[in-house]
Amino acid sequence: MTPSNGQLAVPPGFRFHPTDEELLYYYLRKKVAYEAIDLDVIREVDVNKLEPWDLEALYLGTINMEYTDSSTDKCRIGSGLQNELFFFSHKGKKYPTGTRTNRATTAGFWKATGKDKAIHLSNSRRIGMRKTLVFYTGRAPHGRKTDWIMHEYRLDESTFYHSLHSTSQKPHRNPTLHSERRAIKDP
Repeated sequence: MTPSNGQLAVPPGFRFHPTDEELLYYYLRKKVAYEAIDLDVIREVDVNKLEPWDLEALYLGTINMEYTDSSTDKCRIGSGLQNELFFFSHKGKKYPTGTRTNRATTAGFWKATGKDKAIHLSNSRRIGMRKTLVFYTGRAPHGRKTDWIMHEYRLDESTFYHSLHSTSQKPHRNPTLHSERRAIKDP
């Protein structure tokens, strides 16, 4: 799989469609432990500095922003449209000494919805959680709901520290992985 015009050359029909378990245990766990990822296709992005439509444009390669890593061959596999986008990001704090997460962008905010879902390995060991977020334009509490949905994945501390046991490097701070998609409405 060699890069071709900023895209990975893959056979027709290939899709990056990992399960929740694969996202957490293979990609995010390896990312925080600084382990090599065989096919490194997930870009690191500051999702709170970009609007959802900018994330989509970044994914499609039509813009290059200062809030991302420098690799141009990540995020895009094949030539077809993909409904889901995947990004690594750091969880920002709303206040420097607080525990609340900042999910505001210039044009709106990501609002958590529903209960967090526990993610387990096949041996029933819980490895992390998935939070569902919906993008609203404007400011709370008067924001307008959009069709943009994001899933935020985070490792359990036991999985996180187990991954770092074999490395002497400083861990990534507040590691999360984001999977974003735009809901498609029937006409």
